[in-house]
Amino acid sequence: MIFDTPNDAYLYYSRYAKENGFAVAKRINKKGRDGNLRNVTFQCCRDGKAKVNTTNLVKPRPQTKIECPARLNFAICPDGKWRLNRVALEHNHEYSPRKSKFYKSNRVLDEHVKRKLLLNDKAGIPLYKTYDSLQIQARGHDNLPYNQKDCQNFLSTERHKLLIEGDAEAMHSYFMKMKADNSDFFFAMDLDDEGRLRNVFWADARSRAACKEFGNVVTFDTTYLVNKYDMPFAPFVGINHHGQWILLGCGLVSHEDTKSFSW
Repeated sequence: MIFDTPNDAYLYYSRYAKENGFAVAKRINKKGRDGNLRNVTFQCCRDGKAKVNTTNLVKPRPQTKIECPARLNFAICPDGKWRLNRVALEHNHEYSPRKSKFYKSNRVLDEHVKRKLLLNDKAGIPLYKTYDSLQIQARGHDNLPYNQKDCQNFLSTERHKLLIEGDAEAMHSYFMKMKADNSDFFFAMDLDDEGRLRNVFWADARSRAACKEFGNVVTFDTTYLVNKYDMPFAPFVGINHHGQWILLGCGLVSHEDTKSFSW
């Protein structure tokens, strides 16, 4: 078989894998002396040696890597096409077409689904309702090549893109205006290596003064979510001499992990 590009070959093998109940991974890419790609290998996702990371020898975690030999190898031809030159179709494990949709590489959202998710999200329609309508349209959950978590992950990625495309700059401009109006206003913005916003903290003059007086006990809670970006909203809250809750500062964090919380 001949293909125009390695990606065409990968898509072909992925479709075959999905129909037969397994998933494909890109494993080996070899380049020539000129630095151009000369050889590629696509293998069953269960290829590779198992890595045992648990210390509990009585109940070891099930391993997905079992050195499955199934693979396809492609080499480039003089005319720039890619020729299939080695084939191994036998697996060393059981596989089922009914379970193929559970593999991550087989869970794909097509453009129609992506557009529907974005439009409904913009209109304020909850995700579960959109997912229910997609199930009805597909005549059942089993006929969908993705799950609700995949839809949620896609929307989260798109919302973060919105923040990248201008809202972070707008937020910085607003904070600078607040700082100009009151020099006691404080803010900090944490950016990644590509200049994208990761975490934000701010506190106005009133909150900073309250923190000096009533900062003996401070609670920090990330159970609130900002709907538009799915960035956890983290208020710092204390208690004043009347036993009332008072706001000491606010934060938006990209991840609920130690690194973000320490920052």
